[in-house]
Amino acid sequence: MNIAVIQFPGSNGDQDTFHLFASGLGLPTRYVWHKDATLGGADLVALPGGFAHGDYLRCGAIARFSPIMAAIRAHAANGGLVYGICNGFQILCEAGLLPGALIRNACLEFRCVMCDLSVEPSTAAFSPAALGPSIRLPISHGEGNYRIDDAGLSRLEANRQVLLRYARNPNGSIGSIAGIRNERGNVFGMMPHPDRAFERFHASRDGLAVARAVLASRFPELEKRTA
Repeated sequence: MNIAVIQFPGSNGDQDTFHLFASGLGLPTRYVWHKDATLGGADLVALPGGFAHGDYLRCGAIARFSPIMAAIRAHAANGGLVYGICNGFQILCEAGLLPGALIRNACLEFRCVMCDLSVEPSTAAFSPAALGPSIRLPISHGEGNYRIDDAGLSRLEANRQVLLRYARNPNGSIGSIAGIRNERGNVFGMMPHPDRAFERFHASRDGLAVARAVLASRFPELEKRTA
């Protein structure tokens, strides 16, 4: 199994995401620059947090046109796993790989706090049965307010595409949504940072369970794995 961590100019969570999979789960992990054209046979493509292209225009609006995005779209279309964290979630929404959009926090403040999150019954792998009913992860964003129209929200709820909800909504997201998946169940996105919640000195180690849950539908042997 191979993990590809995409690097955009302005990424600041790329090393954290690399460390989560390489050190936290002990998996072969490498960086892929945004101007590359191929993913090199990756099983999971991870888009990290940060400020791709300085977050000019809307967050992720420039990154969606990076050359590597064509390979990511093809990977997702072929059933490959794609996972976006924070800015990575924003990019996936801008690229149309996940529904909805992320806008400025309702409080108009950058929020950097630990959050309690409820785990929704979305998939067999990413569910309370695997993660427990609640987890704690940090957020670090100014544009994490998830928005979608009424019809889109109804589809998300009917298809059980919501992965996580905030116990106390920090950004105004509709339905307190913190993370979602696509209908097919191979593209995941969330604003909280599991990559900043897995070391012994972190306030939570729930990020390891989240990383395993993202991979578990294809690689169930990782369910209990740590490096």
